[in-house]
Amino acid sequence: MPFAICAVPLFRHSSFIIRHCALLSIIFLLSALSARAHPLQAEPIKHAYVFNFDQFYLPEDPDEHVVEGGYLLLAELNCTACHSAPDSWKERLSVKPGPNLNAVGSRLDADTLWLMIRSPQHRKKGTQMPGLFAGEEGDVEKVEALTEYLSGLRSGRRESSSGGTLTPSVTGDQEHGNSLYHKVGCVACHQPATDYRPAKISAEVGLEKPGLGSVPISLADAYDVNSLAHFLYDPLSHRPSGRMPNMRLSEQESADIAAYLHSGRTAEKATERAALKIPKQGVEKGKALFASMNCVACHQTGQTGPTRPTSLTAVKPTNGCLADKQPTGVPRYDLNDLQKRALRLAINSIQKQNAPVLTAAQKVDWQMSRLNCYACHDRDGKGGPEDPRAQYFGSNDGSAESLGELAYLPPNLDNVGRKLTRGWLQKVLYAEGGSVRPYMDTRMPNFGQAQTEMLVDLLPETDKRETPVTIDVSGLLKHHRAEAGRILMGAKGLACIACHGLKDRKSLGPPVIRLTHTVERLQPEYFKELLLNPQATQMGTMMPPMFIGRKKADQEIESIWTYLKEIEGQPLPEGLISTEDFELKPEKLGKPLVFRSFIEGAGSHAIGVGFPQGIHAVFDAAQSRWVLIWKGRFLDAMSNWQSREMVPIKPLGTEIKTLSVEPGTREFMGYKLDKQGVPTFLYQSDGKSVEDTLRPTLNGKCFEHTININGEEKKEVLSW
Repeated sequence: MPFAICAVPLFRHSSFIIRHCALLSIIFLLSALSARAHPLQAEPIKHAYVFNFDQFYLPEDPDEHVVEGGYLLLAELNCTACHSAPDSWKERLSVKPGPNLNAVGSRLDADTLWLMIRSPQHRKKGTQMPGLFAGEEGDVEKVEALTEYLSGLRSGRRESSSGGTLTPSVTGDQEHGNSLYHKVGCVACHQPATDYRPAKISAEVGLEKPGLGSVPISLADAYDVNSLAHFLYDPLSHRPSGRMPNMRLSEQESADIAAYLHSGRTAEKATERAALKIPKQGVEKGKALFASMNCVACHQTGQTGPTRPTSLTAVKPTNGCLADKQPTGVPRYDLNDLQKRALRLAINSIQKQNAPVLTAAQKVDWQMSRLNCYACHDRDGKGGPEDPRAQYFGSNDGSAESLGELAYLPPNLDNVGRKLTRGWLQKVLYAEGGSVRPYMDTRMPNFGQAQTEMLVDLLPETDKRETPVTIDVSGLLKHHRAEAGRILMGAKGLACIACHGLKDRKSLGPPVIRLTHTVERLQPEYFKELLLNPQATQMGTMMPPMFIGRKKADQEIESIWTYLKEIEGQPLPEGLISTEDFELKPEKLGKPLVFRSFIEGAGSHAIGVGFPQGIHAVFDAAQSRWVLIWKGRFLDAMSNWQSREMVPIKPLGTEIKTLSVEPGTREFMGYKLDKQGVPTFLYQSDGKSVEDTLRPTLNGKCFEHTININGEEKKEVLSW
């Protein structure tokens, strides 16, 4: 077009017009390049796209391999929503829930709905949604009726799948959205932009284009930007199948990516619809069509209707969806030749035999294929991101560079079933709090409990060891001493802290996984197996074989486990710890701190009680009475934790006051905590039951002393 515009002026030899037209040419060229750079301008796919089918099946593959791809297509194209599978195949070919269309009218405008219904492959290249209209008489009226029905499905609230109402829309930052889109894992499935360069790729190196196709996202520009942000924040409420997983984005991050995907985009208008000037068809007609055309087999709208009208055993592999020419009402997927071959092979196989009994390993592979886990992870030599996509996976911590691919690529999943505890598998797959690699930009998605819960049972069964590893984690043996484990982990022991951090402390070297949640996260048998032979247990690990040749390796490993089990009440290993760590700070904790120790002035049965208000006290359990009160800092526990001699520790504060001794015989009966964590000490005094409590007054400068004797309460204020 620019050259056509410039043709006449160039012929006239006007230098001004020549320069003007040259500038216009550059502008048009840059605009075209900019448009192609956007992820929504990915090279179009001309067939129904199923990522793992295109990744693992080729035309030259033998039938016995391609048939497996046919089963995958039957499941992922949701064929069994309309054609019921024989009983033996039902588990494997379970129906995949289609997009939830409740309130779809609030997300997509009427033109987009009309185009998507009229010809899905035109509006969204590569979509798995079949077309149902072949252009016959009356089709456009049916499309219009369905559009009117779906456009009327609206909601005034923005709700999350967890049932809560989301906060009002936030303004998105396009530039930050661009960065997030390319970092958090979106490009494992979707097209990266050609104008985005990963930080680790130098300007002199050309970016390799992904060889595999990308899951299409070309409806993103048709969404209202706020609705798109809502979808990105909680995709499982709209796509319960989990094929678009929850990327654990904040609302702001969701808005940022939505703004980026909307940048420079204009939704396509249904020009054919406008030209035809189709009269109103009525919502009721559209609703009836939605049921009669079996749309209800895949989509939720609040209405029900007939589903699975035929059996898969009655399907002729050359008719219906697989026919060369399809009449109106028969789903058209725009399948390519390899897909048709695979589906025909699969249907023939299903009609001839019962489903083979799958092992646990085969079931894991099947579900990972359906959910496209292999886009990010490799397991048993299969999967992992292709190199052109892997270059977008990065790390946010420069010190992690020495880890190589471990710093930015999602972990290998070999043996993960015997590695992680059941509770941690649940956290990783569909709950919260399972992330242990904060140095990695890519996030582990949430595919939804319904889609991943079976893996919690299957993975341990698949990955169990032929010869079990034995480890005693009872804590009852003599060598089960947390202090011994702490020393081993420290700088003068095996120096585990050179790579691993603990609690809020980073490691002394590269940022490998912190060990704070080890006991909650890892199965003890795997923990021992890994420490004894790291390379054989976890492929690619950089962990050195520290226990080779150590005569007491078994005991040492159990001591380390004991320490990690008691980590919350233990000091950090040498190298991570500082003297400041030993000071007990109730003001930092935000609630009273109760600490049993040998405290100077109170004896070996002392119980110190520190309060955030900065006033503290000591109760002597041997005498069943309060003996000290003071102001300022609380206690330094260094001698208790670092010394076997248990030297009495001194109060760190000022204005220390010793309380007077009261007469009578007393017997200590323990203590209880109220909701605020304030202890009440219980004892018998001359045969009477006593409850004794100190708590700061409202101004925090004095103590309110409450004594309850056989139900009679007395109060006094202790000021000093």
